[in-house]
Amino acid sequence: MTTVDLDIRKLRYFVAVAEELNFGRAAARLHIAQPVLSRQIRALERELGIKLLNRDTRGTTLTPAGSRLLDEGRFLLTEVQALRQRLSQAEAPAVVIKVGVLPGLLATAAARAFEAGDPARRAVIVPVTWNEQAEVIRRGDVHVVYARSPFDLSGLATAPLLEEPRDVVLAAGDPLAERRSVSLHDLASRRLLQNPASVPEWYAVASPEQRRAAVQSSVSGIEQKLELVAARAGFAVLPRSITTSYRRPDLRVVPADGLAPSRIVLAWDATVQDAARDEFIAAALACAGQTIDPVSLS
Repeated sequence: MTTVDLDIRKLRYFVAVAEELNFGRAAARLHIAQPVLSRQIRALERELGIKLLNRDTRGTTLTPAGSRLLDEGRFLLTEVQALRQRLSQAEAPAVVIKVGVLPGLLATAAARAFEAGDPARRAVIVPVTWNEQAEVIRRGDVHVVYARSPFDLSGLATAPLLEEPRDVVLAAGDPLAERRSVSLHDLASRRLLQNPASVPEWYAVASPEQRRAAVQSSVSGIEQKLELVAARAGFAVLPRSITTSYRRPDLRVVPADGLAPSRIVLAWDATVQDAARDEFIAAALACAGQTIDPVSLS
């Protein structure tokens, strides 16, 4: 057999005939005329110098070489199609959506669903704190954020995901830690170790001294809050998914009495048109139940 360049189109025609073992059915499958198909198969045999098909009044059968070419040809056609897809993906620019996520929240399921729709799409998770959850949108640092109420929503669009209870975190040995629940009035004379805007209900009943202290000494990092609580510098009010994830022997978690649940929402700048961002939002809403570990709600 002389060395020839294999014609992929003729190979595709041959595979169709070899699988159908009928030129009429193969021609219909390929959407070409049967005489054209017959000529292409004869041309392939001439180019290869090998007989691939036996044709007689009883029908069409494969020669040993034809059977071998069928197996190898199927594989080669699959590889050619995969190569075309890879080249197409290389040509298409990557679409990156930056997603801000607060501690205790999960965007993994939404990111996977978003990326599965198009290999050129990618969701990049950006950790953010409660204090900056709205500002990262306004600054354009992220396209969408998994946020917790309450926060300043002015200028932002939101969509609700789910709600979860809030707990009070106290030092081990604190008398309040032995209670079944703790009210805001029980905490009115104690120092809140976070931005008081995150617990406006406490701010409304706290003493003037503690309100000023909370504004001056609030901290944003979860670990830093917990260290200060363990040192008996004050208390913190956190969503259930966070208190479940940060269990420590020197802390006690007590359900908050009279506190509205923490609302988890998606937030974004609706004045900016972005089709990819909107597709991620749709994926996130479809995966809303996986935004937090279900164990936290049990």
